[in-house]
Amino acid sequence: MAFIDYYNILGVSKTATENDIKKAYRKLARKYHPDLNPNDKDAEKKFKEINEANEVLSNAENRKKYDEYGEHWQHAEEYEKAKQQEQYQNSTNNQYGGYSEEDFSDFFSSMFGGRASQSRGQHVKFRGQDFNAQLQLNLQDVYTTHKRTLTVNNKNIRITIPAGIENGQVIKIKGHGGKGINNGPNGDLYIEFSILNQSGFKRDGHNLYTTVDLDLYTALLGGNITVNTFDGKVKLTVKPETQNGTKIKLKGKGFPKYKKEGQFGDLYITYNLKTPTNLTEKEKELFTELSKLR
Repeated sequence: MAFIDYYNILGVSKTATENDIKKAYRKLARKYHPDLNPNDKDAEKKFKEINEANEVLSNAENRKKYDEYGEHWQHAEEYEKAKQQEQYQNSTNNQYGGYSEEDFSDFFSSMFGGRASQSRGQHVKFRGQDFNAQLQLNLQDVYTTHKRTLTVNNKNIRITIPAGIENGQVIKIKGHGGKGINNGPNGDLYIEFSILNQSGFKRDGHNLYTTVDLDLYTALLGGNITVNTFDGKVKLTVKPETQNGTKIKLKGKGFPKYKKEGQFGDLYITYNLKTPTNLTEKEKELFTELSKLR
């Protein structure tokens, strides 16, 4: 995931004008500025990506190179020189103007990490750029496996999202990145998941945590209560003399385990004892009597 789709980062199309890019950058830079998001590592990372994208796309020359060469844009000049060498080689009886055929292949291997290949009489092939996208979902969305259609570079891609996927997790969709150069292989699409949790449950891996209020009388005498779990309500039996902060575990009532069909984590409940307020005179008398008995 070293390469970033700069257009996607700024939320603009490849046909965006210079003014469009400037507006998008300013809007996102304000939103994710470190001063407005103190101690937020995700916002800090996003802010750096936004600045990096702007530095390339706001510069007409760099943008032209980026549009033509994708992830290899910083080596555009070397690539052009290499193409000229190849043309020269084809017109001079396989002579490389100072390069042997082996040297010429080594040049591409060292420059582009082995992704480019060159053989006599053929064009240099480059793997397409990798694309990066972020998909925002609610916690409820990833409780079950489901399909979703994404639009990336004006293409609709149907993907399956497994239940239990984590916030910040990245999955790779092979071959759905940028188109390869000179019939090279396509790049891949990397999707990072941003999971919003407004459920009232704290998630830690495949376990869930929540707090349930317990009235004084049920805590003292015991009884039955109904509590919410992520997929519905269940009845619990409270033991007499239950203390404040008591924790119980509901096995299998947590979150689905990623790519483990039918397996779930546990739900941990902490009881929060609620002391009665606005006591009547009669209640005060009874509590006073109780205190004397103790």
